[in-house]
Amino acid sequence: MKEKSQAPAGALSSIPRIRPDMTVLDVVAAWEPTQKVFSSYDAQAGECICCNALFESLEAVARRYDLDLEKLLAELDKAAG
Repeated sequence: MKEKSQAPAGALSSIPRIRPDMTVLDVVAAWEPTQKVFSSYDAQAGECICCNALFESLEAVARRYDLDLEKLLAELDKAAG
């Protein structure tokens, strides 16, 4: 019988919870502290992201406002705890 391969210890914790296909609303509703991260990008975006892009995916938000998607995801994930 073949043994099942197991992920290394801690591998699951390295999988990001916040994904590019999630909407701003998905993220803020699940992890309230992430609202501060979005607010920190408002000046760069030139408008309130939570007000004007609530139903857009994070990937679309990054494209729309010319944000670094990987950096945004990392900051959101950190804020989510």
